[in-house]
Amino acid sequence: MADAVYDVAVVGGGLIGAAVALGLAAQDRRVLLIEPRRPAVVRGSLGMDLRTLALSPASRALLDSVGVWGRVEATPYRRMEVWEERGTRAMNFDAAMAGREELGWIVENGPLVEALWSTVDRQHGIRVHHGRLADLSAGADEVVLTLAAAADAAAAAPAVAAGPARARLLIAADGAASAVRQMLGVAVRSYDVGQMALATVVRTERPHEDTAYQRFLLDGPVALLPGRERHLSSVVWSQSPAEAERRRGLDDEAFAAELGRAVQRRLGAVEAVDRRLTFPLRQHIAERFNPHPRALLVGDAARVVHPLAGQGANLGLEDVRGVLEVLDGLAPGADPGSPGLWRAFDRRRGARARMMVGLMGALRQAYAAGDPLTQWLRNTGVGLLDGLVPLKRQIMVEAMGLGPVSRRA
Repeated sequence: MADAVYDVAVVGGGLIGAAVALGLAAQDRRVLLIEPRRPAVVRGSLGMDLRTLALSPASRALLDSVGVWGRVEATPYRRMEVWEERGTRAMNFDAAMAGREELGWIVENGPLVEALWSTVDRQHGIRVHHGRLADLSAGADEVVLTLAAAADAAAAAPAVAAGPARARLLIAADGAASAVRQMLGVAVRSYDVGQMALATVVRTERPHEDTAYQRFLLDGPVALLPGRERHLSSVVWSQSPAEAERRRGLDDEAFAAELGRAVQRRLGAVEAVDRRLTFPLRQHIAERFNPHPRALLVGDAARVVHPLAGQGANLGLEDVRGVLEVLDGLAPGADPGSPGLWRAFDRRRGARARMMVGLMGALRQAYAAGDPLTQWLRNTGVGLLDGLVPLKRQIMVEAMGLGPVSRRA
């Protein structure tokens, strides 16, 4: 296939890139997947990847359709409790309200990506280049890619060697600092968050019982997400950079005590703490998701949202579903980069991104406000919302990716 024109070239082999490559191959398309090195599974001292994802039923359905879901361990969460530092009311969500057994699943990032790559290995329609994309030129009929050699030649022998490659459609799934986005000259609109996230895994005195907890503190939300063992939970704690660095430097006993106070010991004492990761939080949206008739941006290359609602991976997999639906509707042999084909995708995914970024920003600011009037309004609103079962049901359905808004997007 050295001189062939690929139907689609996918840059980035993480969750979103590998998923879209598998979906395209299932449509009998010739796919080139470009990733510098095969992702590795890294687990902490408590046996879990420190990076976890909250996946919706819609995301599960997509991963199932590409043959991956049954190859990865997933922990269902059936209930969710949300409350705040200075409030007396809480919101409680139960999957049974929406007629389902679960709200979603918590999945470790590394094992999931490894399962995707194990499936890629068995897909004859996908060729892999283990190296970086050095340059590209998007023309009227094709995209010409310049493939550089792998930085670590021993890491993997590339199925596609360095040099030029051609594709009729290019999909950028290469993350928040997307090289493809920069090569195409796509501007991004950034939204200041001013926070860092601290991620770890903890062992708690009481079992999580398939329940996710999130408490909005004035400095940022903290979440406990159920792990694959009953007494293990993943922690995602958004906070000021100064506090994140301070808490990362605490000894385990001091950190466990602070975390226990922050979540009001919902799971009893925090008995063990894994190592802690910190990373800056940002929100941004690309100016265009389809900046050229033959180029698309998906996943974090297109938009990054605050993790407080755990929707980043789900939005990226929504992109994947949208790409596959457009291409599935094409006649055999039709050009996947024909002018105008991706206009509706660009418009809908852009609108969805702006809505989510705006919503995350508004929630964060609302819960950060500490004045008495805002606290009273917040507390009253939470109490009213918790009693409105039909509205809560609709919120849950949309968060699952099964509601009319998410389906139209």
